[in-house]
Amino acid sequence: MSSKLPRGMTLLEVMVALLIFAITGTAVMKAASDHLFSVGQIEEITFATWVANNRLHALLRDPTWPPKNNLKGQQEMSDRIWYWQQKVIQTSDKDLRAVEVSVGLHEDYSSSLTTITTYLAKPSQDE
Repeated sequence: MSSKLPRGMTLLEVMVALLIFAITGTAVMKAASDHLFSVGQIEEITFATWVANNRLHALLRDPTWPPKNNLKGQQEMSDRIWYWQQKVIQTSDKDLRAVEVSVGLHEDYSSSLTTITTYLAKPSQDE
């Protein structure tokens, strides 16, 4: 009569299972950290876009023609200081200017998170 005793897992089988769990865990952690980094970038770009839009709205309210070129400034939003700069580009129409507003987090304007361009027309003299 042959009796088979219940057999447990060998050390090699346990080590292979642990290796599989470790690789899977590492992949999950990498995916999660990449996702969090992407969410942070999207948040920064969103706030930078809001700062640029605020600057463009300020330009629309300013009656000065033509708009000033190479103007720089800063705005606080979301507990951070955002640095913006505007460039005015002449178009083929003398009464129309392209205005580019770039926004970043570096005071030296070395890099920008977003750039928005709009066009401003010379205010009419009737007003």
